Amino acid sequence: MSIEVLVPNLPESVADATLISWHKKVGDSVNKNENLVDLETDKVVLEVTATEAGIISELLKNDGDIVTSGEVLARISTDSTETVKKAPAVAEADGKAAAIPLSPSVRRLISENTLDPAQITGTGKSGRLTKTDVLEHIHKQTPASSVPPTPATTLEAAVPATPPTVATTTGIVSPQAPSNLRPEQRVAMTRLRAKVAERLLQAQQNAAMLTTFNEVNMQNVIDLRNQYKGRFEDKHKVKLGFMSFFVKASIEALKKFPAINASIDGNDIIYHGYYDLGIAVSTPRGLIVPVLHDADQLDFAGIEKCIVDYGEKARAGTLSYDDLKGGTFTITNGGVFGSMLSTPILNPPQCAILGMHAIKERAVVENGQIVIRPIMYLALSYDHRLVDGREAVQFLVTIKECLEAPAHLLLNI
Repeated sequence: MSIEVLVPNLPESVADATLISWHKKVGDSVNKNENLVDLETDKVVLEVTATEAGIISELLKNDGDIVTSGEVLARISTDSTETVKKAPAVAEADGKAAAIPLSPSVRRLISENTLDPAQITGTGKSGRLTKTDVLEHIHKQTPASSVPPTPATTLEAAVPATPPTVATTTGIVSPQAPSNLRPEQRVAMTRLRAKVAERLLQAQQNAAMLTTFNEVNMQNVIDLRNQYKGRFEDKHKVKLGFMSFFVKASIEALKKFPAINASIDGNDIIYHGYYDLGIAVSTPRGLIVPVLHDADQLDFAGIEKCIVDYGEKARAGTLSYDDLKGGTFTITNGGVFGSMLSTPILNPPQCAILGMHAIKERAVVENGQIVIRPIMYLALSYDHRLVDGREAVQFLVTIKECLEAPAHLLLNI
């Protein structure tokens, strides 16, 4: 009997997917639930697994093909039970048995660079390998002189006597090109990068976007965090970060100014009676925004646990559609990269986004005296079609008040 391997049902917002790579070829044995192929959408990477054990009898799609829901990718013959029993018990990476669970992006790097995953230390959840782990391993293990330069991996640069090595986005390390050459590299955008570009351009063209700024003295939050972070971690098994304070402060401000939690649909305004906060995360594939659904129902520990979980999923490439679905307001933290100030771009159809920045000691005036305080600049970009300047300014002032007097958040006042 022959069974078909189909493209899984894609959400309504996702029209199609790109076939990244097959992990099996015609004639290979497969086990039930073994990953056969990776599909990339504009949001996540999907693993398509075998519904039954058998032998690959036909591959109908090739790497790079665009596929839609329900299309047939391959056929599996289940007639030869003797051969099926000989199928390996675990997935293989580059011909070597790999008992370690690997995400699609990690598996692709390992295969391209002929690596043994057992030799790489994983920093993800339960020791899972992340893409960063593999790239760092390649950088440490591959001498510059051992890899000849190729057009696909060289970068334009003036070359000193001893060419330095350059780590590319594919993880391959190669010497830079001689200075008398002017190489160029043309690569196709990933689905995620193309979607991010489309949405950012959409936000610029379709919204009357404006940004307002304020600053917040983080001293009381820092003192409170330092006082209780040990007990917090002992009890909840998660570190107490700054993001949970900003999530809580944002929810309080959104409750006071519901227009900032709303969105525009044609000539209608949709006021959301719930608080689904997107937390922007930078990944090797690009910027993604997992969503804390019903964030107002979470306590500090719940928020921190969700953020840690999303971070691990993002690095491993295992975020699901449900993790990214919806969102009524977004927070982005450029401060982790050292940003002093920025104007974040809206995440349509949301009408506002809060930008956090680096905490720096600055000279400020308090009661007529110049003192040093840890200051963070805040930025709120908003759609002026729906949000008035007064509301935007007061929204930031509310966040500032909540953070400078954290008792507001703890006592709900």
